[in-house]
Amino acid sequence: MVILMTAREWTQEFEWSHHYTYALEAGLAPAIIAAIADGRRPQAMAEDEAAAYDFAGELQRRKSVSDETFAKARTAFGEPGVIDLVGIVGYYSLLAMVMNVARTKPDTSTGLPLPRFPD
Repeated sequence: MVILMTAREWTQEFEWSHHYTYALEAGLAPAIIAAIADGRRPQAMAEDEAAAYDFAGELQRRKSVSDETFAKARTAFGEPGVIDLVGIVGYYSLLAMVMNVARTKPDTSTGLPLPRFPD
């Protein structure tokens, strides 16, 4: 889910198309994926999904997280899990930048298309 959020943030179609199927196979609800694709907060999430969503979204927007958001993520995932969340956002942001600059084409045989947000 966090990889999809990062792909959405950067409109990185290769990562989106590559991880879309993995997210479904891991049990992420199609409605959650569709909301992320639309750039909106999914309505029905489990507690751990909401903690991950809020943490990753806040980190991407504010470049940090509030004490409350950190505490919820730590409760859901432990401190090592929080570090993993930061690492995933950072790593996939780096990949998104590289692939966007390189104009890496998506795998059109999998996943939903990821349209650009209006400028």
